[in-house]
Amino acid sequence: MNSSSKRALKLLSLIMIFGVTSSATAQNLKGKVTDKEGLALENVGIFNQTTGQHSHTNLSGLFSLPSTTVNDSVYFSNLGYKTYVLVIQPQHVNEGVQIALEESSINLDQVVVVSKVDAMSRIVNIDVQNDPVKSSQEILRKVPGLLIGQHAGGGKAEQIFLRGFDIDHGTDVAISVDGMPVNMVSHAHGQGYADLHFVIPETINNINFGKGLYYADKGNFNTAGYVDLNLKKSIDQSMVSYESGQFNTNRFVGLFKVLESSKSNAYLASEVYLTDGPFDSPQNFNRINILGRYNYKDIGNEELTFTASHFQSKWDASGQIPQRAVDQNLIGRFGAIDDTEGGQTSRTNLMLNHVKFLGEDQFLKTRAFVSKYDFELFSNFTFFLDDPVNGDQIRQFEDRTIMGAETIFEQINIAVGKDDTFKYSAGGGFRYDNVDDVTLSHTLNRKTTLEQFAFGDVDETNFYGFVDGEYKTGNWTFNPSVRLDYFNFDYENKLSELYDNKSESKVKVSPKLNTLYTVNRNWQVFLKTGLGFHSNDTRVVTANEGRDILPTAYGADLGTIIKPTDKLVLNATLWGLLLDQEFVYVGDAGIVEPSGKTRRLGVELGARYQVLDWLYLYNDINYTYARSTEELDGEDYIPLAPDFTSVGGISVTDLGKFSGALNYRYLGDRAANEDNSIVAEGYFVTDMNLNYHIKNWTLGLIIENLFDTEWNETQFATESRLFNETASVEEIHFTPGTPFYLRGKVSVRF
Repeated sequence: MNSSSKRALKLLSLIMIFGVTSSATAQNLKGKVTDKEGLALENVGIFNQTTGQHSHTNLSGLFSLPSTTVNDSVYFSNLGYKTYVLVIQPQHVNEGVQIALEESSINLDQVVVVSKVDAMSRIVNIDVQNDPVKSSQEILRKVPGLLIGQHAGGGKAEQIFLRGFDIDHGTDVAISVDGMPVNMVSHAHGQGYADLHFVIPETINNINFGKGLYYADKGNFNTAGYVDLNLKKSIDQSMVSYESGQFNTNRFVGLFKVLESSKSNAYLASEVYLTDGPFDSPQNFNRINILGRYNYKDIGNEELTFTASHFQSKWDASGQIPQRAVDQNLIGRFGAIDDTEGGQTSRTNLMLNHVKFLGEDQFLKTRAFVSKYDFELFSNFTFFLDDPVNGDQIRQFEDRTIMGAETIFEQINIAVGKDDTFKYSAGGGFRYDNVDDVTLSHTLNRKTTLEQFAFGDVDETNFYGFVDGEYKTGNWTFNPSVRLDYFNFDYENKLSELYDNKSESKVKVSPKLNTLYTVNRNWQVFLKTGLGFHSNDTRVVTANEGRDILPTAYGADLGTIIKPTDKLVLNATLWGLLLDQEFVYVGDAGIVEPSGKTRRLGVELGARYQVLDWLYLYNDINYTYARSTEELDGEDYIPLAPDFTSVGGISVTDLGKFSGALNYRYLGDRAANEDNSIVAEGYFVTDMNLNYHIKNWTLGLIIENLFDTEWNETQFATESRLFNETASVEEIHFTPGTPFYLRGKVSVRF
């Protein structure tokens, strides 16, 4: 072999060695994930089985996966789609990939447990898809560990229980719909009042939630957790549904597609709900909901969603009745001491959500909303305690306008060194509540005002900003963030003969740090820490000259999510939460009730098992130890704080022409007062539903309280006096839970 041939051979060898080395060098794998029709898919989980690196698609379906080499196995997983496995070839690294996922029935095979702070929220949406919400009361119960109670037959917001809190109607859980806040600050009936009845269940796409206070984009009321409902941006088919059942119940729902093009979709939805309820005095309940939604999406450029909705409701109520009245046979369990209770409310919303794609990995998200809301409620909790002649009926009223806006800049896939990535978001916004004629008065038969206890105007403004970062290195994810809130509280007392306007303001800084470790694509361990708060009622703030305006909450969660087999997901969390002050304005009495510092410690366990493609099981168990820290032992119980709860069920989907579910919920006995001398009884209630599908028709059967359990939905330790009593009595007052309740349903899609 001559010298020139030897040189050529060496050069060829070097080229081959360099080529092999280059192909083995770890690089960023970039690409796009769509469905079979080419529509971009957001939040698709991407996991490199070989290296442990993971990522998610953005709003445009684009992704970047670091440290990827030839022959790596990369999984693409998304709920409702078959998991796709790609073995990396040289052209994939050099040219990128285009993945089209195939639709499939939802099951646990599609879940990849990767480092996301809200991983459980994504997993629980399997529950939602397998057993869709059938009533407005079921919306919040989809959150593991969250139970609700209704004590106005569907008219008022539900009483909420979560993580050892009797949250009343929303004081310590932040609730929103597509980012629009639902909680009402300084509400006539109580701080944080959150009425979700303006949401039509059939329009819900999924539920995002987080336990604890570890989320920088969530502010006021986010102590026990947050819940954000996402509504459908479009519908596949129009649908009409009619439901009828016991207690003179009728419900009509219509979803109508009005526009569909390559970039635009629009639909209308409506609901009419009528019922008398199981009570001896008919509730005469009626609710009307109307919603219109328009979505424009120019992939890679922008997306805009505009929503308009209106809700109104009226009802009569039997209220909370004393146990002794039932024991003495004065009334039955579904009777009333004062059946003139009831109320009316309405809410009109305009929402605008916009996403602008500034570049491959940059986004600007903007939302704005305005709501017009009114509320009037007549109640009688103590009967003849204060007024033995006319009774103790009260009226609560307010007329409110809410407006707000928020803008968030997000940058993802920032390379840090060879294999690490960083992303961050920074945002700011405001919320303004103008509440006129906030009223608490003593009334007779809903008609005559006997005395005014409180009457005034509230103006409350919240400006905020936050920065949220996420740094991934190897199997570790670090998520530091900080939030800054400014509040201004104004209250004008209209009962004062002189102009009486008081104002207070406060700034709050809330740092948070979440650390997650991904053992593999099926095992996550996390530690979450941070500070949060809930605001106090403006009337409390101004009356106390700004003291205890924004009591701090301190929280920590240590937990794990593991998928030991393709069909099973388990989760476990140890958590703690301390509050500086539970200092609330009791709208029913117009008084302030401080309960001091509190401590809650708990454990949460959950399991989800896909037995077969058509059979799905889930179960959640929660235990909480909740106490006031400034009271003596034995007198430190937090009234109505749940200590043991459990929820579970069985879902059947696509079993021939059948689908359905059997669910239970359990709430244990709990203290109703500070020394546990009065106990609120627990309950175990089972519901079921069954559906039969014939082409585009569905016939359904819904049964609440399948075994006709006698249970109390809401309970309070209340001092009251009946018309024939000479002295007052403090004991359990309750609203009875729904008895066996059968409804039939028929729907058609077209």
